[in-house]
Amino acid sequence: MSKLTTTTFAALALAGLTAGASLSAHAAKMPQEKCFGVAMAGKNDCAAGPGTTCAGTSKTDKQANAWKYVDEGTCLNMKGTLEAMPMKDMKDKKDM
Repeated sequence: MSKLTTTTFAALALAGLTAGASLSAHAAKMPQEKCFGVAMAGKNDCAAGPGTTCAGTSKTDKQANAWKYVDEGTCLNMKGTLEAMPMKDMKDKKDM
């Protein structure tokens, strides 16, 4: 490689890393909300009510009392709820 090609490649690589870091920082600052009934089994963000202790302890997919942080305003689009629901009510909601 010529010196010009190497320098150009290094500059483009650095620019790409900088842009990626900016996007990650922006995404991390987006407001989040707890969304119940959307986490897959073992993927909840923290305590999921009776029978669980903290992150990763939900027993079933879309467990009604298990929550996951999602971008603010997206929970209802995912068919989740902003408050924990009894399991019976969540099963009825899944059928919708």
